[in-house]
Amino acid sequence: MRVVFMGTPDFAVGTLKAIIEAGHDVAAVVTQPDKPRGRSKSLVFSPVKEEAVAHGITVLQPVEELRTYNADVIVVVAFGQLLPASIINMPRYGCINVHASLLPKYRGASPIQWAVIDGCEYSGVTTMKMDEG
Repeated sequence: MRVVFMGTPDFAVGTLKAIIEAGHDVAAVVTQPDKPRGRSKSLVFSPVKEEAVAHGITVLQPVEELRTYNADVIVVVAFGQLLPASIINMPRYGCINVHASLLPKYRGASPIQWAVIDGCEYSGVTTMKMDEG
């Protein structure tokens, strides 16, 4: 399948690697913009961007170009922002979200950290087809 991958932190890298290793055509990766870090304020790539660059995959940080990649599916893992309907409805098979919790309890940011803080004995990952809302 032709895949566009959207993600930013370390948690998302494993899914990107699995898609690549499965032999899918990763047409592009979308990640949050590079951020200044440290005293020098030099720009630092997100972990997902580092992985994409290592595999020679095009990295998009503005999302407007997405339609030109004609993806069959968009896989979203910890991307960092809500997607508009125009993106969710773009690929032939829709958008698949991989979320770092057993939904619906730990929706939103930091689901793993909140499960630990709350003393959960176990957690997991939820995979779902996205829609508006």
